[in-house]
Amino acid sequence: MSTLAGKHIVLGLSGGIAAFKSAELCRALVKAGVTVQVVMTQAAEQFMTAVTLQALSGRPVYTSQWDPREANNMAHINLSREADAIVVAPASADFMAKLLHGGADELLSLMCLARPLDKVPLIVAPAMNREMWSNPATQRNVAQLKSDGIHVLDVGQGDQACGETGDGRMLEAHEILEDLEAFFAPKRMAGRAVLVTAGPTYEAIDPVRGITNLSSGKMGFAIARAARMAGGDVTLIAGPVNLETPRGVKRVNVRSARDMLLAVQAHLPAQGVFVATAAVADWRPANSADQKIKKDGSGLTPELSFVENPDILATVAQSPAAQKGDLFCVGFAAESHDLLAHATAKRLRKGVPLLVGNIGPATFGQDDNALLLVDATGARELPHASKQVLAVQLMEDIARRLGSQQG
Repeated sequence: MSTLAGKHIVLGLSGGIAAFKSAELCRALVKAGVTVQVVMTQAAEQFMTAVTLQALSGRPVYTSQWDPREANNMAHINLSREADAIVVAPASADFMAKLLHGGADELLSLMCLARPLDKVPLIVAPAMNREMWSNPATQRNVAQLKSDGIHVLDVGQGDQACGETGDGRMLEAHEILEDLEAFFAPKRMAGRAVLVTAGPTYEAIDPVRGITNLSSGKMGFAIARAARMAGGDVTLIAGPVNLETPRGVKRVNVRSARDMLLAVQAHLPAQGVFVATAAVADWRPANSADQKIKKDGSGLTPELSFVENPDILATVAQSPAAQKGDLFCVGFAAESHDLLAHATAKRLRKGVPLLVGNIGPATFGQDDNALLLVDATGARELPHASKQVLAVQLMEDIARRLGSQQG
């Protein structure tokens, strides 16, 4: 379930071509379990009709402070008091300047000014031309808005409606949704650096062939996203997968097990939590051919010999930081059978306080999973659910363990 479920959000639209993304955002919020009250400026109505937003939100759209539907004619008070947050997307350069100076000449800016500061956060998603965004006046305004406690989202980079390319695009709807979910999520990992490995490794036989496995990386990416939502400073070391990097997560791409070990060791000194989700190949070819190995018509197969790959989890678990208790290590075991027995044995063999087991063939490439958490006291199941739900539950479990360590 989304952290937004049950929230009531006022979605404000100021003028800008990015208003078309607001329709998609409205729909995404409703699908996440949010009730959405849309408020539009007169300029916004030049780009998007109130009829469209009413159909998507399922609620009448407000466009004027003089709306007679409010018995006391105080829509700016009534609507702001009902909200868990006001989200302005798009927020034009003009509208942000108005917020900075306390302007209140139409309903949306009135609501932003009249909202209870301690109860109703204001979140703005800027959208404008690249020159407008980089203008010193805009940058000063953004800095002051942040200083005033307004949460200003990042801008995107790319092609703009004017034909130019650069910073200033409004984030895509799914990016804003992810930022909003992170905004409302409990910050149980605040102040902690989290290192996550994800996906398979690839061990080359020759330039076009190699040994890998069916891991999609989805579980590891979900854990990285959950750690960031919980307030962690997250670094994700990913094997060869085709997945979008979670918002706010630093990503390092690697290929082989040895590449992954080097990347882990390079980032380890700053970490407090290590979650080894990657399905690292146990062996690699002893020698990788420089050129493609060709059939010669003899019917003979090439001779391949293998050597064992470094054990990344065991190496980290034996590091001084882990041994002193400064680094909390979590391992993963993807098994095909006898999950409890194999996971229990692997936890002891690796020397980690927590081992998370799952049935690999049942989850590789899927969007859902079921986990078994094994520690020194026994085992606990996290029942079948989406990988993102399980990742949130796992992060809550890790946060509790870290809290009990501090206590």
